[in-house]
Amino acid sequence: MEIELRHLRAFKAVARLHSFSRAAQELSITQPALSRTIAQLEGALNVRLLDRSSRQVELTEAGAEFLLHVDRVLAIFDQAVATARRMVTLRLGFSWLLPDPWAQHAVNAFETATGASVVLTRTDDPVQALRQRVVDIALVRGDVALPRPLRTIHLYDEARVAVCAQQCALAERGHLDWSEVRQWPLVVNTVSGTTGPWSWPPEQRPKKIVKTANYDEWVETVAADRGIGIVPEVARRRTRHPALRFVALTNAPSIPVSLVHLPDSPRMLIRRFMDAALAAARPRETRLSR
Repeated sequence: MEIELRHLRAFKAVARLHSFSRAAQELSITQPALSRTIAQLEGALNVRLLDRSSRQVELTEAGAEFLLHVDRVLAIFDQAVATARRMVTLRLGFSWLLPDPWAQHAVNAFETATGASVVLTRTDDPVQALRQRVVDIALVRGDVALPRPLRTIHLYDEARVAVCAQQCALAERGHLDWSEVRQWPLVVNTVSGTTGPWSWPPEQRPKKIVKTANYDEWVETVAADRGIGIVPEVARRRTRHPALRFVALTNAPSIPVSLVHLPDSPRMLIRRFMDAALAAARPRETRLSR
């Protein structure tokens, strides 16, 4: 029989705790299974490692000597695993302004749990970057029709806010109702924007649409007073532009925030990141529901 790492870890746990029951609990296995594992190890070595004759388990002379080597072997192995994991990366694509504090909590939890690292990749079209395998997983806002075989998991919903130039008449108002947006020229980011003509039924759409191709163009076009914009509320906290003013938006539908990935992406890393992402989203959902 070949000696495996599980044999060494089982032996070390029993030797350290001087108890099969406590070691089994720590290793999350049954005590009979642990006893069989130790018996297999002793059989493979043809030597007794543990003395079970007293009320607590003690090392034999051979067991004490063997433990010194086991400690070194496991330490070297664990170090090798940790080094390799630090070299593993997950590429997260996003178009602009990652949600906070969700992004920080999700990334920190994932990196702590896995030892892998997250590379944040800003791209105008995260879905296209995902299909081209420039990123492994993408954060997407809005009700986006995604082609197969992309898979989506919903995280939470963001509120919308209006934004305009400081000299715009809207800047003097306390709020703007969703039904009033059609009366203003609407600046739209056609690549990664979350609000556009598609956000209303045809008969309720804004009368004038000003198109831009990315977030930077969108910001400067709104600042130049070519029209107003509608963005997720996170922009109010994160965008610092002296020519912009944010205005509360009432009765606006929320914006879904989702993660998208390919089914053949690194499954274990994707699953672990999804777990961290959903856990980070729950406190936010709780606050919004209050």
